[in-house]
Amino acid sequence: MIRFGVIGTNWITDRLLESAQYVDDFQLAAVYSRTIEKAEELAGKYDIPHIFTDLEEMAASAEIDAVYIATPNAYHAEQAILFLKNNKHVLCEKPLAANAAEVTRMIQTAKNHKVLLMEAMKSTLLPNFKVIQENLHKIGPIRKYVASYCQYSSRYDKYKEGIVLNAFKPELANGSLMDLGVYCLYPLITLFGGPHKIKATAFMLESGVDGEGSVALEYEDRDAVIMYSKITNSHLPSEI
Repeated sequence: MIRFGVIGTNWITDRLLESAQYVDDFQLAAVYSRTIEKAEELAGKYDIPHIFTDLEEMAASAEIDAVYIATPNAYHAEQAILFLKNNKHVLCEKPLAANAAEVTRMIQTAKNHKVLLMEAMKSTLLPNFKVIQENLHKIGPIRKYVASYCQYSSRYDKYKEGIVLNAFKPELANGSLMDLGVYCLYPLITLFGGPHKIKATAFMLESGVDGEGSVALEYEDRDAVIMYSKITNSHLPSEI
């Protein structure tokens, strides 16, 4: 049995906990929130025995073996490293961190303390993706990969009214690449590895984050194009 603590009380935490009830060796043991009211609300909903409003106290607690982190992207690295140093396994929401340097520190800390660090990014772990991996060679030489994820955000309406919500705040390491573009990149890198050359463009909002963008990636014998946006809709398919 793995005793989990959760950090963050938003909708994505609810989705995880709704699914976790079907996992036999998952035990929900603790919740952290900056406010006792939100922590108590989630604890009451899922019958969580331990409540924390201090992260260091939670990380040092003997009541949990692992933690799920669902806070804004900018906090992922700092919080994950705190728990890893306390010999707790970490399941961290995507994107794993704000930049590559933070990810490197997180991975090294996990290795140093011999605990598991995993990103909550399910796309390339699903059975249908495994089928693609196993059968991709049957279609012949692959020359192009195209992926698109453009979904107009309801928060953009607020942005145009002058109200900048978390989704469009650079200090939280947010933006369309971090939120949606990663879903185009992960399958590409999992299937074909890293590219030789990358060219990226983006439309930057006044708040400092990318509203939409595209990336061209060059391989030795194929190329890839991905497009993503939080300020426009698109219904293009992704295909190989």
